Amino acid sequence: MPLPPAPTKRATMLAAGAMRQAAGKQDQPQDDTETTTSPAAGRKTAAAKAATRTPASRSLRRAAPEPAPTPAPAPAEAAAGAAPAAAAAAGRKTRTAPAAEAAPASSPATSPTASARPRRAAPAKPAARRKAEGPRKMFVLDTNVLLHDPTSLFRFEEHDIFLPMVVLEELDNHKKGMTEVARNGRQASRTLDALVGAQDGDIADGLKLDATGHVGAGGCLYFQTSPLSFELPPGLPQGKADNQILSVVAALRRQHAPREVVLVSKDINMRVKARALGLPAEDYQNDKTLDDADLLYTGSLALPPDFWAKAGKNVESWQRGAQMYYRINGPLVDQLMINQFVFYEAPGEPGMYARVTEIRERTAVLETLKDYGSSRNAVWGVNTRNREQNFAMNLLMDPDVDFVTLTGTAGTGKTLMALAAGLTQVLDQRRYTEIIMTRATVSVGEDIGFLPGTEEEKMGPWMGALDDNLEFLAKGDGGNAGEWGRAATNELIRSRIKIKSLNFMRGRTFLNKYVIIDEAQNLTPKQMKTLITRAGPGTKIICMGNLAQIDTPYLTEGSSGLTYAVDRFKGWPHSGHILLARGERSRLADFASEVM
Repeated sequence: MPLPPAPTKRATMLAAGAMRQAAGKQDQPQDDTETTTSPAAGRKTAAAKAATRTPASRSLRRAAPEPAPTPAPAPAEAAAGAAPAAAAAAGRKTRTAPAAEAAPASSPATSPTASARPRRAAPAKPAARRKAEGPRKMFVLDTNVLLHDPTSLFRFEEHDIFLPMVVLEELDNHKKGMTEVARNGRQASRTLDALVGAQDGDIADGLKLDATGHVGAGGCLYFQTSPLSFELPPGLPQGKADNQILSVVAALRRQHAPREVVLVSKDINMRVKARALGLPAEDYQNDKTLDDADLLYTGSLALPPDFWAKAGKNVESWQRGAQMYYRINGPLVDQLMINQFVFYEAPGEPGMYARVTEIRERTAVLETLKDYGSSRNAVWGVNTRNREQNFAMNLLMDPDVDFVTLTGTAGTGKTLMALAAGLTQVLDQRRYTEIIMTRATVSVGEDIGFLPGTEEEKMGPWMGALDDNLEFLAKGDGGNAGEWGRAATNELIRSRIKIKSLNFMRGRTFLNKYVIIDEAQNLTPKQMKTLITRAGPGTKIICMGNLAQIDTPYLTEGSSGLTYAVDRFKGWPHSGHILLARGERSRLADFASEVM
C-alpha cells in the first residue's frame, strides 16, 4: 500500500482522509480523482470498496489496518491533541514511518473493518504441551530398571528422572560380560554419556532428556551431586544399596515437598519396603504390551447366533476349487482382522469354519477351511482333535503365512503340530530345506552346571519335548515296518532337523528354512526381534509358548516377547495367531492344568 503524504509541518497531525486516499489508490489505481468530501460519503465509499476487494487487497489490509473514518475534530479538540503530539515529535530528529504512527489513532474496537471481521480463535495447544502444564513428578529409578530396559530414561514423558549415585555404581558393576544384563548395562552407560556430552553447563541443573533426539521425553535428568541423608529405621542396614536408594527417595520427598517423588523398581521386595516406609513406589510399566493378559488377541471369533438371519440376504458366495468363499458386510466387519478365524456353531444347524482373507472398506471375504481332522487330510499321521487345532494346522500348512504364533496351556499340541507340519513340508512337499529348532535355555529349577559337547549336544537336554514328539511321529503309519524301518525313519528325520542355540543367532540369515521357537514365553521383546529378523526369503517362523509358565526373572505375561509378537503382528496378511484352549495330552494333564 502506498504511504500517505508526509505532513507539511513537523508538529502537525495527518489529515483524517490521508490514509483513506492512500488505500483508495491501492484498491483502484485507475481512479485518481476520487476524494472523500464528508464522513458519510467516506463510509459509503469504504463499504463499496470492501464489497469488491480482492484477496490480495484483503491481505494488504490485514498487514496495515485502515483507520476508521471519523468526523473531523473540532478546533478545540485538535488543539488539545496537537500538544502531546508536538511534545513526542520534539525528541525525534526524523520521521521515517508516518503510517505506523498514524495507525494507533483508531482503535480496533471503533474500526468497522475490525468489527465486521470474525475474531480468530486462539490456536489449540498440543497434547504434549497441555500434559506438561500439569504437576510434574520426579521418578527415582532403581538399577534393575536400567538393566531391564536401557531406554527407560525416555519413557516418562514430561516428568523428571533422578539417578542416585549408588545406581551409577551398580550399573558399573554389571557392565562386564556377554549376558543380556551386561549388554543393557553398557547401553545405559552410553546413553548417559551421550546426554552429558550433548549439553553444556552445570550437571546439577539437570540435563534435557530430549537433547539426543527423543522428542517424547520432555523432562530433565538429575544426578545426585551432593550427599542426601535421611535416617532409616535401625533394622535396615545403611550400607546396602537398596536401603541407600530408599534414603535418597525419602530425602528428595522432604526437599521437594509438596512435589511427588516416586520410586520405580522391578524388585518386588524393594517396592514393599518402600511402601512400608511410607514412600510411593511403582513397577516399571512401559515394557508391558498389555496390562491384562485376558485382552490378548486370540485369533478366532465366534459369529453371533443370528448371523445368518441378519446377513443372509446380503451375503455373496462362490466356490473356487474345494473352498467356498463368502463376502459379508455390516458392523461385524469392524471387529475382524486379516487371517482371523471365525466360526458359526448353533444347535440343529450346520457349522461354518472360515478364515478372513480380505477386508475392503465395509466388506470382508471369508474362506472355508481345510478339515485336518479327517483321516484323508492327516499331516504326517497327525489329525487335529478340536476346532482350535484345525485353525492352527491351516496356518502351519499355508505357504503364504510366514509367521505363526501358538499359545496355550500344556498338552494342547503346539510342538506336535508344528513338527508334523514341518516334516510334511520339508520331506514330502520339499517346500523348505530343513527344520531349525531352538528355545530359551531357562531352567525350571537349579542349574546343573556346564554341559560338555558340541552346540547340538549341549542343547540336547533342553530338547526333551522334541525327542518325545519325534518318537510319536516316527511311528506314524509305518508301525509294522520293523526295527530297521523305524531306525531308517528316525535317521532321515534327524538329518533334516537342526538344533541351534539362541546365543549364536545374531548375524545369521535363514534361507528356505522352517524355524520353530519353542518356549517363546521366556524371551524378551528384544530377543524375539533378534530371532524374527533372522528370516530370509522363503523362511517360515513358528513361535510357541505358554504364557502361564514364564521362568525368566522380571518377565510377566504382559511384558513377554511372545505377547509382544502376537500384539504387533495381528492383522498382517502374512501372519496368524491361535490360542489353543483345550488340552489333548491326557485327562490327568487336563485336570491338573485346571485345578493346580
